[in-house]
Amino acid sequence: MTIEMGRTEITGPILSDGTPLADLIDLEKHEVSMRLLSDPEVFRLELQRLFARAWTVLAHETEIPEPFDYVSRDIGLDPVIVTRSRSGEINVVLNVCTHRGMQVCRAEAGNEKQFKCPYHGWSFNEQGRFMGSPVARENMHGAFHSKEELGLKKARVERYAGFVFATWDPDAPSLEEYLGEIKFYQDLMFARSEAGLEVLGPPQRFIIPSNWKCPGEQHAGDGYHAMTLHRSINELAASESDDSSMYGIDVSANGHGLRLIDRRKGKWKNNREAVLAAQSLPPFEKLRTIMLPPGMTPEMAEQLADTLTEDQMTVLADYPPSVGGLFPNMGTFCFEFPTPMGMAAIISWHAFVPKGPDTFEFINWYLVEKDAPAEFKDLMRRAATLGLGSTGFVETDDADTWPLMTASSKGYMGSQGTIKYGALTGEDQPLTGYWDKGDFPGGGHLYPGFTKDDAQWNWWLRWRDFMLDDPWGPDAHH
Repeated sequence: MTIEMGRTEITGPILSDGTPLADLIDLEKHEVSMRLLSDPEVFRLELQRLFARAWTVLAHETEIPEPFDYVSRDIGLDPVIVTRSRSGEINVVLNVCTHRGMQVCRAEAGNEKQFKCPYHGWSFNEQGRFMGSPVARENMHGAFHSKEELGLKKARVERYAGFVFATWDPDAPSLEEYLGEIKFYQDLMFARSEAGLEVLGPPQRFIIPSNWKCPGEQHAGDGYHAMTLHRSINELAASESDDSSMYGIDVSANGHGLRLIDRRKGKWKNNREAVLAAQSLPPFEKLRTIMLPPGMTPEMAEQLADTLTEDQMTVLADYPPSVGGLFPNMGTFCFEFPTPMGMAAIISWHAFVPKGPDTFEFINWYLVEKDAPAEFKDLMRRAATLGLGSTGFVETDDADTWPLMTASSKGYMGSQGTIKYGALTGEDQPLTGYWDKGDFPGGGHLYPGFTKDDAQWNWWLRWRDFMLDDPWGPDAHH
């Protein structure tokens, strides 16, 4: 351990071949070793140092609306049950029987007041409390532990925008602190209405043969890949030129990232003149007329003045957030989307749940505003299934890329290569338009102009914090 530039340089774990984990991220060249995409040792360390400590998303509260409803999910490789108690409280309990380690629940969803282990019949209530075992007079839970000690392990639980987050770390900050300055922008996508969001049925769940970090870092702010990988989408969308959607502001905070699209320049085929004419209107008037937030009707937009601040409405009208991610393994979406039935919108959350160093489960939630008209919800469902998830042509593009990156990292020569993040905007660039940099209403690290690598590099720095040092300490990258 050495001291450099006022910081303590931490080498962190040493891998079995003698390589310090810290050496696999080059802080000077902004490069990441390909080895990190498939190394089994690194994956085991991630389970301990990252997924046992970070806040991760598991479900949406509208998946379990009634008392004793539950869904089964995973935190890393740890199976958990997300339950709603009689009082409405949401619990996350480890789905591992304290007797012999069998999973007490093997269904994906349901409604149960008690979970009975199929191996020896030990029972637990929806909050994880041990209720008893068969043949009670024989005291089969033994003499060494009280019933109170034999309950299922409970995670800390907090909610944001109806989504249920959990962490095993008692020292982790609150979810609001964990989200930090990115919450200002996420609210513009998912906390805009008084009623809130609801899911359109159970989420899609499917397996992709790729390391989870491939989609994780992409959703921190990689807008550049859309020019090439998603070229067909650009040809269908409302943008006049291939690169117009590449300009805006990339935002980064605590490893989370978002892309803000510049809507003020009128680069839209369908409503150029209207967008230009709307620039003289106050933010609320823009939002309730020509610049409706994706997924809202004009009637629904009337409540924005009550749910958002003036600063938030200013950003939503001129630089709306569209695609991003929450560290470490979540993707978030809220954008307009063309369909054969007309222009629609997609609101979606993804989770990339690791199943091994080269496999992850993709969980895809489709969402709508609860108070949206039925026909509007149906149009959004059609748009979402067309664009995202297992049936969508956006992620069929991505699903070709991530597995091949992972496979490339397994070869000897491939493992010697690096992923490069050298195209940097930096935070000293002026913001285009009528804002001076210091006057921009939103916080976080701001990277205006053509989308580059800054936010994704920040994602890797946050990953490094968790893997090498104390992620909650004063030297962590926020």
